[in-house]
Amino acid sequence: MTEPDEPRSGADPVALARPPRRGLRALTLDTGPLRRHRDFRLLFAGQAVTFLGSMITYVAIPYQVYRLTGSSFVVGLLGLVEFVCMLSMAFLGGALADSVDRRRMVQVTELALLLTSALLLGNALLPHPSVAVLFVAAGLATLFDALQRPSLDALLPRLVPREDVLAAGALNSMRGTAGMIGGPAVGGLLITLFGLPSTYAVDIGTFAFSLAVLARMQAVPPPPDAERPSLRGVIDGVRFARSRPELMGTYLVDINAMFFGMPNALFPAIAASYGGADVLGLLYAAPAVGAFLATLTSGWAGRIHRHGLAILWAATGWGVAILAFGLIHNLALGLLFLGLAGGADMISGIFRSTIWNTTIPDRLRGRLAGIELISYSTGPTLGNVEAGAVASLTSVRMSVGIGGVLCVAGTALLALALPEFRRYDSRAPRPLGS
Repeated sequence: MTEPDEPRSGADPVALARPPRRGLRALTLDTGPLRRHRDFRLLFAGQAVTFLGSMITYVAIPYQVYRLTGSSFVVGLLGLVEFVCMLSMAFLGGALADSVDRRRMVQVTELALLLTSALLLGNALLPHPSVAVLFVAAGLATLFDALQRPSLDALLPRLVPREDVLAAGALNSMRGTAGMIGGPAVGGLLITLFGLPSTYAVDIGTFAFSLAVLARMQAVPPPPDAERPSLRGVIDGVRFARSRPELMGTYLVDINAMFFGMPNALFPAIAASYGGADVLGLLYAAPAVGAFLATLTSGWAGRIHRHGLAILWAATGWGVAILAFGLIHNLALGLLFLGLAGGADMISGIFRSTIWNTTIPDRLRGRLAGIELISYSTGPTLGNVEAGAVASLTSVRMSVGIGGVLCVAGTALLALALPEFRRYDSRAPRPLGS
């Protein structure tokens, strides 16, 4: 078993001796993992395409719900359904990721997600589409994603050596942000020009491409000391997470930031005040544009060792930008602040994923990925419910502003309550995972 503080077995000696990037290259995105690791390159390509399609559908479902109901509160309830489905499967998905072939797990769930998009297509073709079917499809998509995500996340440390983990994580973040930019923009155009059925059909095609790419990858069997999925195994993973302050800090700070500062459920209503579906795509895409720019200039991240402090500052930046977005009534300025929020969130994500991928032993990687899924999904999904509920009691703009203020306040309290996380330094010796 390869422990997190030991060099990976099979690591490239040339890569271990690779000189540091200097000058302007040190500030730009490191694409080396794509050149050096074939299976990482294949997974990167497949997930880039399928995530683009998923983001198209991510815009289409709440748009269709809002068009059918006219209620931001009902749109927010989508988040509650998604949270329940995610929570019910995340631990199982993590346990399976530590006991089965991780590539095969991604393949099976990708096929299930394709069938879920087919359900959305069939519903959109009906003369009177059902809101209930939209909720069922959103729940199923989240359920299958919760089963898939731990295996997908746990693949990274098996596809690249330790010294490439941060660069590969940044590339994955760039891939995701590109999808979050292109998906909503394309989704808005598809809805406007061709209608919802064509929008869902495009998503089906992206899943088919991903399945074809996954078939070319080598198998990724479980570690030699893998355990069968069990409740005891899940509890072992939870105990490990609780014993590591750096892990608990990443979970709690992100949950706080996303719960109070996630305004996505309010985007359909805000877009309606500006013009409609075209603006909706811009609202969803703006944070991703900021995240994308942050990723392209992420080379500096390798020189930062106080990862916990960096995450705290990034979460504060997210809250401040969301507050500004709530106060602004000009579309261009609003998109600018959403972009700044997305950049701050991406910086947080890079350091969180680096902590996860360098401090967790491989035999627990899947189970901890399940916990990570809960941490980074709980905030946004419940945050959408919170935003919709507050908006129904006050107003859309006030809901956004209140969320930004509470995000900043919560981050400050967590910084005081988690001194070990605040002082975390990647250079300091740490106990090996057991």
